Amino acid sequence: MTRVILCDDHALIRRGIRDTLAEQPDMQIVGEAGEYGELRNLLRTTTCDVLVLDINMPGRSGLDVLHALKDEGSPIRVLIVSMYPEDQYALRALRGGAYGYVNKGGDTAQIVTAVRMVAQGRKYITAEMAQMLVESLTTPAPEAAHDKLSDRELQTLTMIASGKRLSDIAEQLSLSPKTVSVYRARVLEKLGLTNNSELTVYAIRNELV
Repeated sequence: MTRVILCDDHALIRRGIRDTLAEQPDMQIVGEAGEYGELRNLLRTTTCDVLVLDINMPGRSGLDVLHALKDEGSPIRVLIVSMYPEDQYALRALRGGAYGYVNKGGDTAQIVTAVRMVAQGRKYITAEMAQMLVESLTTPAPEAAHDKLSDRELQTLTMIASGKRLSDIAEQLSLSPKTVSVYRARVLEKLGLTNNSELTVYAIRNELV
């Protein structure tokens, strides 16, 4: 029996994933969390084999959680689920220690297959991700400017480009507005831009939003 913990700040999405996995005779949902603090408390008291983790959460991102688990030497295998296209975050997630990456908009059967593979200690990648990996090995593309951003900086960029105000971003990520402003300043500097309008244009041109 594969023990699964779900972590997603959208209750409806979490319920949909829970219902899908709970129907499987070889899977058991042993816990759910909606943000980083809840997840950390849950992991202290509950043993699981697979953590199904949203990449975009309040407090700390799924990528932050990945890094923390990796630093702790945790045996938990992480499957990232996200609304972001694979070409934006999948490779980052895999490099960060994830065992797989599934888009929330995909077929529900896909997440069942992914959980089973991850539970066996195998990596789950879609055909699109496999093609991306092959292309990156055979014909390395020039590094885009946003590839130099940290995970949190990239998250800040995409949220600004999506029209969110700094105060909204701060609230959603459980950060101070000052901290978000620092991330924004770093993004502007690294990308050689000067304002939010230019950030938005850059994000659209590079298909980040």
